[in-house]
Amino acid sequence: MHLSGFLVQLAGAIMLLLYSTRMVRTGIERAAGPMLRTLFVKLGKGRFRSVFAGVVGAIFLQSSTAIALLVSGFAATGVVSVTAALAIVLGADLGTAIVVQFLSLDLTWLMPALLAIGGFMFLKMHTRLAKQLGRVVIGIALILLSLGMIGTASAPLREASWMPGIVNFMSEDLLISFFGGALLAFLFHSSVAAILLFATLCAQSVLPIEAGLPLVLGANAGGGLIAVWLSRGGKMPARHVTASNFLFRLVGGLAVLAVLYGMDIPTDRLGPSADRQLVNFHLLFNAGLVIVCLPFIQPVLALMRGLIKEDPESEQERLRPASALDAAVLKTPSLALASVTRELLRMSEIVEIMVTPVMDFFDASNPQQVQRIRQLDNDVNRAHTEIKLYIAQLSQNELSSDEANRAVELTSVAISLERVGDIISKELLPLTVEKHRRNLEFSEAGWKELTTLHARVITNMQLALNVLVSEDIETARKLVEEKAVMRKLERESHDKHMARLGSGTPESRASSDIHLETIRALKEINSRFATFAYPTLERRGILLDSRLS
Repeated sequence: MHLSGFLVQLAGAIMLLLYSTRMVRTGIERAAGPMLRTLFVKLGKGRFRSVFAGVVGAIFLQSSTAIALLVSGFAATGVVSVTAALAIVLGADLGTAIVVQFLSLDLTWLMPALLAIGGFMFLKMHTRLAKQLGRVVIGIALILLSLGMIGTASAPLREASWMPGIVNFMSEDLLISFFGGALLAFLFHSSVAAILLFATLCAQSVLPIEAGLPLVLGANAGGGLIAVWLSRGGKMPARHVTASNFLFRLVGGLAVLAVLYGMDIPTDRLGPSADRQLVNFHLLFNAGLVIVCLPFIQPVLALMRGLIKEDPESEQERLRPASALDAAVLKTPSLALASVTRELLRMSEIVEIMVTPVMDFFDASNPQQVQRIRQLDNDVNRAHTEIKLYIAQLSQNELSSDEANRAVELTSVAISLERVGDIISKELLPLTVEKHRRNLEFSEAGWKELTTLHARVITNMQLALNVLVSEDIETARKLVEEKAVMRKLERESHDKHMARLGSGTPESRASSDIHLETIRALKEINSRFATFAYPTLERRGILLDSRLS
């Protein structure tokens, strides 16, 4: 096979592996996001329980990076302590090592059944949960397919004349292999994908175990770096968690690398074949990392607090970037309307920062963060006013019918976003404060209903922003359909809550008003986002003027 043909086949297989691992993670996030959140909050009360929560979460999501970003966000809002968050992330690293154990098995025989079952669930079943679980099953099947493709593509490397030289170099220079593994995991944005690639190459006798071990250590360090990079613009507690985990993985990897330099590891005791030895080594490394690093969580977090600091003024500047409204293009309506759209996206980012942590504030009191969210509402109000004035100036020019209609539509979007900000700051945040002031608790069923509704609102907000930018018909249709689904869920939650009141559930009686007001507020927020789809559907004649028959 020519080198170019080999590279194309290998690149295609690797891209399929990355896509399929992301597909599994997305399906789990959409199907069980609120459940995972509850898992981390409830179990994150002790270090060993936190580690267990991280292991379970990573097995579901197949990504320690996703867990790291999720729980570091919880740490930033105060729902989970920073100490517990770091313990969860250490457990997540171990959980992904368990996932690698499963995915590295020869399960080719299972792939057709997984594709058939997953395809049926995704295409023929109508509930959101079934569709997302179907996505997960298809993703697992595609992972198995991609690993087979990698094996097939890499088989000719065993006969390549230049391969022994590269292998010998990697086996002798372990430090280069270590950083090569770290770079590959970072570029893949998945340590799982990188290690599965190494295991497949070992199974094909392309990569000897002596070169594979430092690559695995490097991939672990690179996996920690991914979360550091993705959280670099976040709040300080989140950055402290991801940076501490990266330090653990880097120092631990280099320490074991030093052992590899100084002595021969009896790899034959790790498994019967090179690929099993590699994945077993990966599992042992992460298990050892948990045991060794747990006692040092507090000192390392203290070190990171001293090293990573942010000036309060720079944080405010980060949250309040300059307006996108450009007065210089007011004479060119198309450019001016584009400026308004960009400003609406900036306004939406602020609103998203306000919406996302609301349920965290119900779960754990955090007056400082609540006050910060209230201050952000002033930025939303300011952006709303500036957009209206900008469009008023624009309207003084000669606008075409389409441009005038678009200006009205964008004004409506600004009004909706401003209303969402008011709902959060003036309705939802006071409810979180009242819940803690009165020391109230939601029933377990009621809390699950609220977190499910909130997660759906966040998802629908992303759909709304996509419609704002792309004006895609199918996304707009789905957004309006979600409004009907949300209305149904709100009604069901209301009925279930009233049933709990009738049965005498004490938590439901005490928190009844807050529960019902929260549902109403979430429903209105969702309805405001749904209005983003109306202009797109109206232009295509898809939206009816009235729901009345």
